[in-house]
Amino acid sequence: MAKKRSFQKSLRGRVALVAGATRGAGRGIARALGEAGATIYCTGRSVTGKPSPYGRPETIDETASMIKAAGGIAIAARVDHTSEREVTALFRRILRTHHRLDVVVDSVAGEDPLLKPHGFLWQTDLRNADAMFRQGLTSRIITAKHAARAMMPAKRMASPFSPSRPASSVRKPRCSTSG
Repeated sequence: MAKKRSFQKSLRGRVALVAGATRGAGRGIARALGEAGATIYCTGRSVTGKPSPYGRPETIDETASMIKAAGGIAIAARVDHTSEREVTALFRRILRTHHRLDVVVDSVAGEDPLLKPHGFLWQTDLRNADAMFRQGLTSRIITAKHAARAMMPAKRMASPFSPSRPASSVRKPRCSTSG
């Protein structure tokens, strides 16, 4: 049997952002990074007193509390990643406070009441298509843009990764500090 490798506190002093840390993969990744010692910014739209529009009870506040209860450092920050203004403010806050950002995970979900029940393609209601693309795709572009700007000066840029996309399918971007 292979020896289990310990990552306990291997990220101490590092700062991580987990976009979409409310539930599912994002919550799990945030907790794992917290266990490894990183300071975690848990972002999402669902906060205590203002739950998910689709009736899910989980919040980013709960995720941050779980990390803190396990001895980690976590900050819950309500951010709608489809709003470039809110994403810009988040990255400014992180850099102003920590002067660095080492890890970014984008786990913003595409689930939304706009999707309606699953069905056949030919029965799809496209009235909400723009909103679905904004939430599922544009939010990732906005977050990646600001992550690159925050991480490139320190050459911390790595392969973009989303829990919904296998890491083996991701090409490493070129990183340049020139304009």
